[in-house]
Amino acid sequence: MHAASPLPRQHFVLVFSALLVTAAGNTALQSVLPVIGRAIDIPDMGIAFVFSLSALIWTFSAPFWAHQSDQRGRRLLIQVGLAGFGISMFLCATVILAGLRGLIAPLVTFALFTLARALFGVFGAAANPAAQAFVASRTAPSERTTALAMLSSAFGLGTIIGPAIAPFFILPFVGLSGPMFAFALVALGMVIAVRLGLPDDDPTHLGGRGAAASIGAVGGAPTGAHVLAADAASETGARRRLSVVDPRVKAFMIYGFAVGSLQAATGQALGFLIIDRIGEGPGLDSAKLIGIAFMAGAGATLLAQWGIIRALSLNPSQLMRWGALMAAAGTAGIALAHDFHALVLAFAIQSAGFGLARPGFTAGSSLAVDRADQGAVAGAVTSVNGACFVLAPAIGIGLYELVPSLPYWLAAAGCAMAALFAWTNPRLRHSKA
Repeated sequence: MHAASPLPRQHFVLVFSALLVTAAGNTALQSVLPVIGRAIDIPDMGIAFVFSLSALIWTFSAPFWAHQSDQRGRRLLIQVGLAGFGISMFLCATVILAGLRGLIAPLVTFALFTLARALFGVFGAAANPAAQAFVASRTAPSERTTALAMLSSAFGLGTIIGPAIAPFFILPFVGLSGPMFAFALVALGMVIAVRLGLPDDDPTHLGGRGAAASIGAVGGAPTGAHVLAADAASETGARRRLSVVDPRVKAFMIYGFAVGSLQAATGQALGFLIIDRIGEGPGLDSAKLIGIAFMAGAGATLLAQWGIIRALSLNPSQLMRWGALMAAAGTAGIALAHDFHALVLAFAIQSAGFGLARPGFTAGSSLAVDRADQGAVAGAVTSVNGACFVLAPAIGIGLYELVPSLPYWLAAAGCAMAALFAWTNPRLRHSKA
């Protein structure tokens, strides 16, 4: 294995941009899909099913692509991920446009859209581990964690940019499918840019390994688990496995799954809540309002992870306690909110709380094991994060269809119980750096 060669700035910018485009497009789709579903008469549960299926497929495909990134070259796999994302977006846009114009029936629209979105679950997971491995192979061990964390921030920025620009692409001739066409075109441009701008690499002669990342979600930003996994795998050259019921981390995994599931369930229902409680039907105005709310949530998450944690030097135990309590307060606020400003403020508080709690779960899990198991525990954390978005969105939507405020009241209670668990469980209570 050769020593890591310097990472040119233009190469990092290209890799960063590839992940940024994917994250922005995915969040933009999540912000307009509730409006699209209502416009085409696709049941709310159907929209939740589309994302749940994609997340389920992603859970199985991500480890495969993480392995392939070490076998077939990183530039190629980044292109595969971008191409899969772009083709999925184009097909989704085409199907939605046909449905909006009445060319195909709602049931056919739903079936074809589900298949098109599934392509993202299959191929979209390829870009992230390849991008990590590309950066890791060109940075020294002392710089690797910082470089990978900077790369990971592309997801957080994407969750802000996607909803911000999506309404500008809702144009008369394409309607609500416009943002998907736009991001499909941008993805194609990024495939070409990566092909021309990044050097071809032979993974048998370069160090650095990538790690699977969980699928991006509404109001969420990376917790750093896949960064730790990629860093550990790059240094040790091996991938170890660790069970989620290992006594050292079992309590952390229970906490992480509970908190992540509560975030997934309430975040998926938010768009429909805005349409029904605040908006004026499935139109451009509702899409803009949903986009603003998602931007506020993403911004609050990044503020918590980039600002509050560093400024207050909170340890994992404190993050899990106070983060869950803050999320409980924000979630209850969403249930009570009857105007847009109150709802956005409550969603921002909820997102900031989750933005504290989930890194606390990640850091606590990391501290619970020795250095040799850092990559393994990070892989377990990533698996738990991914599992949160398989069933929870559908459960959240199902509860919403019964009583719109029900998922939020139940989630607020669940977050309060998670905070109590963090206070009373010995392993969580004594988790300190």
